[in-house]
Amino acid sequence: MLKIDGLTAGYGQAVILRDVALSAEAGEITVLMGRNGAGKTTLMKCIMGLVKAQAGQILLGDTDLALLPPHRVPGNGVGYVPQGRRLFSELTVAQNIEIGLGAGPRDAATRRETRDEMLELFPRLAERMQQRAGTLSGGEQQMLATARALCLKPKLLLLDEPTEGLQPSMIEAIRQVMVQMRDRGLAVLLVEQRIDAVLGFADRISVIEMGRNAEDFGRDEIAPGEARLRAHLGV
Repeated sequence: MLKIDGLTAGYGQAVILRDVALSAEAGEITVLMGRNGAGKTTLMKCIMGLVKAQAGQILLGDTDLALLPPHRVPGNGVGYVPQGRRLFSELTVAQNIEIGLGAGPRDAATRRETRDEMLELFPRLAERMQQRAGTLSGGEQQMLATARALCLKPKLLLLDEPTEGLQPSMIEAIRQVMVQMRDRGLAVLLVEQRIDAVLGFADRISVIEMGRNAEDFGRDEIAPGEARLRAHLGV
């Protein structure tokens, strides 16, 4: 599904990622971990075209996303929930969802079906459709940001620290949605700092240090490798 190879990128003269390789398969949850400043968010922005690759490929199927302008990346099957969520805070829940729908399937029937699917997936949003996004709790905002991304009907879902600052019940709700998306065949790639937030549901973990690949853990290696993971993260 997603295959990144030889990715080098940065900001101006500052190189943040150096020859990074990463893959995320359909029907799997891949977690990208590393200490603060390791380059995790930069990698996500590279996938979205918000930071241009200096070298390497970002292949989604047969399409090299590194060659596309940012506005064309979502249309190639990538949904993105950035760190901080980036909602339109003055607009209502319904209006934020409509913005997501406007970037996805165009016919009215499909849009209604997609909206209903999102409200079934996130029933709390159905109760707050006329509430301004900026007045929602942190967990509700994360739900809305995720629903907006899923309105695209993506093949690949990117989430940058989706559990940051959330209470345990909201973390569990977001986890359940990610598992449902995996079970529906999406490739899910998320950045996470907390090991306890991904143990038990990650299919693979890739660690980067100082912008380079450090170590990869398959599903059967995650639990036995927890001590090594914690050492990479300094916890």
